[in-house]
Amino acid sequence: MNGNPLYHLIALAVSTALVLPVPVAMLAGWTPPWLRKRQAGMRLRAYGVLCIYALILVNSIPRIADASLETVMACMNVGLGFIAAAAVLFLLAERKDSGAQTAGPVEPREG
Repeated sequence: MNGNPLYHLIALAVSTALVLPVPVAMLAGWTPPWLRKRQAGMRLRAYGVLCIYALILVNSIPRIADASLETVMACMNVGLGFIAAAAVLFLLAERKDSGAQTAGPVEPREG
């Protein structure tokens, strides 16, 4: 029912190699060059990407294990929760960055 488990295993390995290192490095203190101007919400972005990785895990592991349709569907529903959590974290990160940008140095008034 779930197709060839080898395809799901390859997709999981590739996504682990591509998705997981960046948020782990961000949580360790590294900042990607394209986000150096937006430092305020860095940890929230890292947790958002980890939620996306959790979605990948939750959807692929039952398929690799050739679980029943009910189990696969239940895991897909849990994955929707991870999508919602990632969206909320990305929105909070953007809000935190916009607040940090507007709170810059204040120019002194003349007169």
